[in-house]
Amino acid sequence: MNRAREGCGLAKKQYAVIGMGRFGSSVAHELSELGFEVLAIDISEQRIQEVSNWVTHAVSVDTTDEDALRSLGLRNFDVVVVAIGEDIQASILTTIILKELGVPKIIVKARNDLHGKVLNKIGADKVVFPERDMGLRVAHHLLSPNVLEYIELSSDYGIVELKAPDSMIGRNLRQLEIRARYNCNVLAIKRGTEMNIALSAEDIIRSGDVLVIVGRTEDVAELEISYAEG
Repeated sequence: MNRAREGCGLAKKQYAVIGMGRFGSSVAHELSELGFEVLAIDISEQRIQEVSNWVTHAVSVDTTDEDALRSLGLRNFDVVVVAIGEDIQASILTTIILKELGVPKIIVKARNDLHGKVLNKIGADKVVFPERDMGLRVAHHLLSPNVLEYIELSSDYGIVELKAPDSMIGRNLRQLEIRARYNCNVLAIKRGTEMNIALSAEDIIRSGDVLVIVGRTEDVAELEISYAEG
């Protein structure tokens, strides 16, 4: 609970999370663990009771009711996360009301691309696709068991964390020729708790190393498959 309390006044920031489903409650819980003030909001009394012990405040409100939402003073919060799950209409209406209230930053969970496009058009500051992003991570892990993480930077580019397979061990970056063979760039090498970003072509890969690699989506996938087989 105190991880963020010692640094630069970060714990003064206030967050509100609307929708206490799996995604919303996870976001609220992590923010609380980091030491931030969190207001949890959901239309369900039961869900509010379930989270009330580990957030700063928890209230049951219908967020499509403008007067009810206004009464919460959300324009004074630094960020509001709209994590409403199944009800796309409620998600959109809530976002519109938050914009009208003057909330500084609104992050909204989208169910699909069309939902995301609507949210962008009505002024959401950031749209996230947790289900799609999880699907991407699972798919890339299936390509290679050495893939620890995959992050989509855009529709064309991604970053992969690749645990060094046996075929890399003892070889340096020059010998691996990752840029020449796959048109990808090694950004860093993680070794235990250390992160080396000042890379040299002579850096040798050791057992347990994790390579952080960026490239076009299809190039990254080709690299993953190659090292899964190699």
